[in-house]
Amino acid sequence: MSQALENTQTPDSSAYMISNEPFYLPVGDEKPLFTAAYNARLPVMLKGPTGCGKTRFVQHMAYKLGRPLVTVSCHEDLFASDLLGRYLLKDDETVWVDGPLSRAVRMGAICYLDEVVEARKDTTVVIHPLTDDRRILSLDKKGEVVEAHPDFLLVVSYNPGYQSVVKDLKQSTRQRFVCLEFEYPSQEDEAKIVEKEGGVDEETALSLVGLAHRIRNLREQGLAEGASTRLLIYAAQLIRQGISPKNACLTSMCLPITDDPGLSETIFDLIEDLF
Repeated sequence: MSQALENTQTPDSSAYMISNEPFYLPVGDEKPLFTAAYNARLPVMLKGPTGCGKTRFVQHMAYKLGRPLVTVSCHEDLFASDLLGRYLLKDDETVWVDGPLSRAVRMGAICYLDEVVEARKDTTVVIHPLTDDRRILSLDKKGEVVEAHPDFLLVVSYNPGYQSVVKDLKQSTRQRFVCLEFEYPSQEDEAKIVEKEGGVDEETALSLVGLAHRIRNLREQGLAEGASTRLLIYAAQLIRQGISPKNACLTSMCLPITDDPGLSETIFDLIEDLF
C-alpha cells in the first residue's frame, strides 16, 4: 500500500515556485508569444546563442504565469529513466521515484529541458506523446500512462551554433514545437541588463557591451562563440568587487571563450584599447 500511495501522489508544487520576480528585459514580442502558447498549451522551443537570456526568460515567464518550474540540464549521458523515474530500494522495499519530467507532468509545472540537443536521441523520444494532442507520458517500467495536468507545459532550448550531424534535433521532434528565436539584445538594452544585473554604472555597462560587440565580430576570424550577456554580467560583478576592468574582462570575456593563442591575443588587444 505504501508503494501504491507513493506512485499516485501529486508532488508538492510549492518547492518549484519562483518566489521573487527574475529581472528580464524584453527584446521583442517573446512575452506575448509565450503567453499565447501557454494559454493554448503549445510546447515551446527556444533557440539562440549561449548566455543570451533563454533560461532567465523561462524563469521570468514561470513567475508571471504563477506556475512551478522544473528545469533539467540535458547532457549526453541523460537517459530516459533520468527524466521519467526509476525503482529504488527504500527501507527494504522497492519503490518508484518519479523523475523531474514525471513530477512536472503530474503537478502541472512548466518543464524546461535546457540544451535538449545534448540529450541522447533515444531519450528525447519520450517527450513526443507530451507534444501533441495526447499529452500523455508513458512510464513503461511501471506500467502506467500519466495524463498531463491541464496546466503542464513543455519548453526546450538549444543553441543552433552547436548544430552538427551528430548533435541536432530530428525533424520529427522539431515540428512538435512552436519556436521563439533569441539573439543578443541591442547595445542599449544589453547595457541596461548589465547595469542592473552587474551592479555597475551606465558608463561601465556601455563600455563592456561595446567590447562584447567587438569580440562577437571576431566570429568571422574563427571564434566559435562570442562573449555572451552572461559573461558581461560576470565581468561587471567582478568590477563591482574591486577588480580592475582590464582583469575582469580578461577573466570573464577572453579566457573562457577561446584557447586559441591568436584569438586570445586579439581579444586582449581589444581590452587594452578600451581600458
